[in-house]
Amino acid sequence: SVTTVAAMALRLTEYDPSALHGAVVTLAQVEQVTAELLTMTRAERAALPFMHEGRVDVIGGGAMVLRALMRAYDQHAVIASETDILDGIVYRLVAPQT
Repeated sequence: SVTTVAAMALRLTEYDPSALHGAVVTLAQVEQVTAELLTMTRAERAALPFMHEGRVDVIGGGAMVLRALMRAYDQHAVIASETDILDGIVYRLVAPQT
């Protein structure tokens, strides 16, 4: 959800991992994108050039969760990542212990 929200905040014309990885998205942007997604029809969401087919029906809820977490933890921005938690787990397992 974070990368899709970031893609919309950045107004990307396609899903571009290099543009998304490390992109900073502010709470104001998350709030704006969430509001937009919640007012769009399914067809409008599906027509977004960066929207993965499997995300169309759930992105509104995902954006709401992101917004709620940012508010709850008083975070004014988030950094989008094209890697996931598994990358972090593997790194932690193989990284030298200090």
